[in-house]
Amino acid sequence: MELTSTSRNTSMRYLPKRPPVDIEFNDVTYSVPQGRKGSKMILRSVNGQFRSGQLTAILGPSGAGKSTLLNILAGYKCQGATGQILVNGQPRNLKQFRKMSRYIMQEDLVQPMLSVEEAMMVAADLKLGKNMTKNDKRKAIDEILQLLRLDKAKNTSTNGLSGGERKRLSVALELLNNPPVLFLDEPTTGLDDMSCSQCIALLKNIAEGGRTVICSVHTPSAKLFSMFDNVYILSEGQCVYQGYGPEVVPFLSEMGIDCPKHYNPADFIIEVCCNEYGEYQDRMVSVIHNGRIIYNKKSILPSSIQELKEVDISSSISSIKEQVYSELSSSTFEHESNWMTQFSILISRMWLQMWRDRSYLFLRMILHVIIGVLIGTLYFGMGQDGSKTLFNFGFYFCCLIFFMYIPMMPVLLQFPREIQLVKREHFNKWYRLSAYFAALSLSTLPVQIILGSIYVVCVYFLTDQPLEMDRLFMFFLICILTGVISESLGLLIAAQLTVVNAMFVGPVATVPFMLLAVYGFGSGYDTIPTLIKIAMYFSYLRYSLEGLIHAMLKDRAKLSCPDTEEYCIYTDLNFFIKDMGMENTMYWIDVLVLCFIFILFRGGSYYLLRQRLAPNKTFIALQYIGRLIKSHVGIAR
Repeated sequence: MELTSTSRNTSMRYLPKRPPVDIEFNDVTYSVPQGRKGSKMILRSVNGQFRSGQLTAILGPSGAGKSTLLNILAGYKCQGATGQILVNGQPRNLKQFRKMSRYIMQEDLVQPMLSVEEAMMVAADLKLGKNMTKNDKRKAIDEILQLLRLDKAKNTSTNGLSGGERKRLSVALELLNNPPVLFLDEPTTGLDDMSCSQCIALLKNIAEGGRTVICSVHTPSAKLFSMFDNVYILSEGQCVYQGYGPEVVPFLSEMGIDCPKHYNPADFIIEVCCNEYGEYQDRMVSVIHNGRIIYNKKSILPSSIQELKEVDISSSISSIKEQVYSELSSSTFEHESNWMTQFSILISRMWLQMWRDRSYLFLRMILHVIIGVLIGTLYFGMGQDGSKTLFNFGFYFCCLIFFMYIPMMPVLLQFPREIQLVKREHFNKWYRLSAYFAALSLSTLPVQIILGSIYVVCVYFLTDQPLEMDRLFMFFLICILTGVISESLGLLIAAQLTVVNAMFVGPVATVPFMLLAVYGFGSGYDTIPTLIKIAMYFSYLRYSLEGLIHAMLKDRAKLSCPDTEEYCIYTDLNFFIKDMGMENTMYWIDVLVLCFIFILFRGGSYYLLRQRLAPNKTFIALQYIGRLIKSHVGIAR
């Protein structure tokens, strides 16, 4: 059922009021490097104007530049773009504009393991802050859910939503602080005809509430095409038409191209852009480049193109709208909640999601128990056996390998996907990245400690380690530090790589750490090559191993040699430590170094994540060089 402006309330009376925003752009050009061929022009001096209160669609054949134009207007991709973008007649301040606009990307990414209402409440707490009461927030949420026809799915888990519902939830989450500008990248992709009609009707309803709604659409039906207030059509990076959708038929007729009856005008104009009816693109572009936008929503079938209204792109915007933009440039849109509030909301959300993923938690717990029992059985009773000192050394190394891989692998698998969600939420100003990363770092620590304790209890008693609380504590501390450092290493790798690449690089990157951890033991420090000595300082596993050896073997009484053995070499554990070349190591120095490495890895992963979301000039230059190298390699092949 199609919605009208009277069937749904678009006033959103419980949310902050926002003035209207008009967007104008002139001579926008964008190109990308293409190896030795120079560069490829994506947009070629396009002009246009998108008004508040209207639903605008950007159309065109594949590769025409639809998504690129949308990204540039939204401020999502601006590097390399030239031209002028005006907001209410004033040059766009990108930092201020991003506070007042929201960008809903093509992927329907929503936080898992939450109900629709819970996801909305988290977004409301982050965006609306403490100035709005909980009751008013709930009323605002109910109003938006009713507007987007999600009120019946309020208690449904986001994992159980249909494609159309997920798309509408993505819109609902961004409407919570009533942004005056809304960008959507192909909101109808993956939806059936009915869901497409409902989606566009809802967007039109939102626009009629005084917002500027701009979306890229791929081949809409004739019904959808007629629902847009304004259509902007691109072909080969140039604008060939802007105006009311159905008026494209008489526009083409004036060009000498007649659209067959009962033919979808959207399909027809796309076919014309693909030169299926001859070379008409240059003529269409020249009409647009004369400084005019065709716009006449009331007259659907004028007799000739001269009857269409002509609106000068360069016409000045009233001083009232200039004042409105000055008001919008205030900081009221950015991070309505403070850092501590964002941190507490985000960590609560993460813990709730972890708790609800019971099967995953149970699987991890069973894994810790099974591997703990397995390793404990392999080294059963060797902790007090004077003939098994070397085996005991191997047991300590096995424990470190366990705490290296088990915490790191889930990060390599999950974090690259999580980044896509973070990218959307952070770009749309839900929270500061530092608050998110702090919550992420702390949220996993309780699980690490609890599951690590299960493993340590299993192996410690099965292998008959000394029952001394200080040694047990030191053993546990080294294991946990190794685990959190390994998790940080996983974040460091996953912050810049895809899932596939991260799953390959992660295990491979750990091999040097393992080799350097045990290299040179018992052979004399002086015999180790200088480069290897330097590299050994960078292996956190070596510090972990030294810490475990010191904690578990130093200053212990001589071990008894079993009657079944003729001679036991290492019953004197201090002699074993000296023979391994670790007599000068100090436990707490190793702990401090491990803490430093943890901060280094965790800080590095935060830096790389920030650069991935908002790269500085150095990273932009590196990315540019990388694209050039890839393009040259592709040409060489």
